[in-house]
Amino acid sequence: MTPKISWTSKFYVCPGSTMACPTVLIPGLLRGSVGAICAQAPLSRLTPSTLRHLTLTSIMKSIRKTDHLERTASVVRREIVSAAKVCGAANESPSVKSLRLLVADQDFSFKAGQWIDFFIPGVSVVGGFSICSSPRLLEQERMIELAVKYTNHPPALWIHNKCTLDSEVAVRVGGEFFFDPRPADASRNLVLIAGGVGINPLLSILRHSADLHRERANKGIGYKIGTIKLFYSAKNTSELLFKKNILDLVNEFPEKIACSLHVTKQTTQISAELKPYITEGRITEEDIRDHVSKETLFYICGPPPMTDFFSKQLENSHVPREHICFEKWW
Repeated sequence: MTPKISWTSKFYVCPGSTMACPTVLIPGLLRGSVGAICAQAPLSRLTPSTLRHLTLTSIMKSIRKTDHLERTASVVRREIVSAAKVCGAANESPSVKSLRLLVADQDFSFKAGQWIDFFIPGVSVVGGFSICSSPRLLEQERMIELAVKYTNHPPALWIHNKCTLDSEVAVRVGGEFFFDPRPADASRNLVLIAGGVGINPLLSILRHSADLHRERANKGIGYKIGTIKLFYSAKNTSELLFKKNILDLVNEFPEKIACSLHVTKQTTQISAELKPYITEGRITEEDIRDHVSKETLFYICGPPPMTDFFSKQLENSHVPREHICFEKWW
């Protein structure tokens, strides 16, 4: 499968684009009860009219402010808007907060690497956040996970300063940056290149790949994953998100998954556990060049200069454009 070009944590609180016009809401979106999954507090359903008002108001104001919805207006997104409830939260780094959302709507689904439009009651601006969890978590527990960096953008401010357990929001899936192979597709190697919070969609792809590998190992059927190499750069080790999750996968599948963690402004001592995986300095062209092959797909998500640099270098290394997938968020 050749994808389109374009861009667990500590949760114990809750047991248990052609342009697609983002204006159409379908009555009867909310099917199923949250109470069966989140026993502490059943989700009071947002009515279709409430969702419609929230979505249309946010769309108009977001577009006027050249915000997420305008920047992604030409990107494929689903028409379904689903209610969700915050069931867990954690500080992943000094500047990043992660959320776990319960989405009871059985019609809600996503592909590893995609993002959501994030509608907040009382906040006129729509957020756009990549999902960092695997589709398998949604299938099994009706949960998705996000990791949001603190900024002055209203949705990020709300998540960091006002969001509480049981806060109700609405979400809609979009994006052309994903890895979604079919069982009969040819095996591919993956190289994932992340900068900062650009790790989010790549972690979703990494987790999905691990799920596919487990399924094939356990059942003898399904997509055959090639090797996966993650290159991940951040300012320092405290800003490397989901370190434990990443290393757990590396240790679970040492023959399949490897990682190279880069820090650019490290001022403290690096822990013994992390040290074998850490390189001080940016990810380089030479790091990536060794992994170029006709069987390899490259996924890049990070600051625009980083994304532009590696996509250009890969083209110069004669990697087909359809094998270079990237996402830009800021």
